[in-house]
Amino acid sequence: MNDNENRRSFVQKSGTIGAILATSTPPAVFAQGSPGDRLTVGVVGLRRGMSHVGSWMTKKNVEVGYVCEVDERRLGDGVKRVESRQKKRKVKGVTDMRRIFEDRDVNIISIATPNFWHAPAAIMAINAGKHVYVEKPGSHNCWEAQMLMKAAEKHKRKVQMGNQRRSMPHYREGIAKLKDGAIGKVLYTRNWYKGARGSIGKGKPAPVPDWLNWELWQGPTPERPYKDNLVHYNWHWHWHYGGGELANNGIHGLDVCRWGLGAKYPERVTCSGDRYHFDDDQESPDTAYATYHCGESAATWESSSCHPRRNEKLPFVSFYGTEGTMSFFGTEAVISDFKGTEKERIKGSSSQDPHFQNLADAIRDNKPLNADIRDAQVSSIWCHLGNIAYRTRSVLDIDTKTGKPQNNPEAMKLWKRDYRPGWEPTT
Repeated sequence: MNDNENRRSFVQKSGTIGAILATSTPPAVFAQGSPGDRLTVGVVGLRRGMSHVGSWMTKKNVEVGYVCEVDERRLGDGVKRVESRQKKRKVKGVTDMRRIFEDRDVNIISIATPNFWHAPAAIMAINAGKHVYVEKPGSHNCWEAQMLMKAAEKHKRKVQMGNQRRSMPHYREGIAKLKDGAIGKVLYTRNWYKGARGSIGKGKPAPVPDWLNWELWQGPTPERPYKDNLVHYNWHWHWHYGGGELANNGIHGLDVCRWGLGAKYPERVTCSGDRYHFDDDQESPDTAYATYHCGESAATWESSSCHPRRNEKLPFVSFYGTEGTMSFFGTEAVISDFKGTEKERIKGSSSQDPHFQNLADAIRDNKPLNADIRDAQVSSIWCHLGNIAYRTRSVLDIDTKTGKPQNNPEAMKLWKRDYRPGWEPTT
């Protein structure tokens, strides 16, 4: 399919192409005829994705074969930046990710698109036989999250989510000590996000810029007209496209909380807050407090995205046990006794590179993934449930076997979204 094909025809054909990918024979783990254990990667989305490119290019015997972007400006710049560093192989630039899925020489799809594309793109890639690195949160809603988990299991693909703290040394050592009883029985954990985001203003209808493929940018989402304050970042704060700060940054902290608790689905979820700071188009709260009751333990997430609270020296995540506290900061973890006396300080690194290396090792040597999508999406569902509780202004009682809200029809309306015809994910 040519990149300059008529956009409307392109979208109409999407269902057919998806069906072809879903029934195609998965390629071998390594490219046919490749020397040794070379891995070829296609990177989709070139804002955050250029960081993916940087990490993949530091890995031994890994090549970036494709970069994909619906913004022609970013696409051209991305191709130039890869070619300036990767001399032995020419990179291909495409606007449609499905061009990459069709190439049997590609082993890994590295996805850094907007959230609403994460699961549909990952599932198409899995159906085409690819291994996947997908950014957090990996899904737009709970139904997508569980479909993604099922796809990885069904097709036996390695799928890593971008909750990179799972691969950082001080987090791994700290959580191991936590589970070994470093602070006794863990009863409660908290995490925070604080920032200084400004107003997004009130968008106006506008012509689609000539550098943007608006049809492909929207992808699986039901059609809406273009407005001038949406692309490339403010989609985060519209429920149609994003999951607010919970899905944007809350996933990082809540994933660590759940990891430390050893919890799966919570029993009860609440979330309160609002858009207090600015009168603009943002639909998600700038200030919020979510709670997750897990039977014998609990977790909370607190967000202040428009006030950085610089006077408060808060850790990223803290765990509270019967014998002390463990707190995680940027590059270290601190263990204190019940009186507050520091007992141990664990040094680490904030580099994301080990997370990408872990996926390469899992593909080559069948090593365990640090953030296997079948576990990582449980953390994402925590975030989606928090948003559902906020949007329905209700306390969610959760079926801990399925993750679904019980006896709450309004909440279940948000379990899944509507999709543009032909784009609903299938496994």
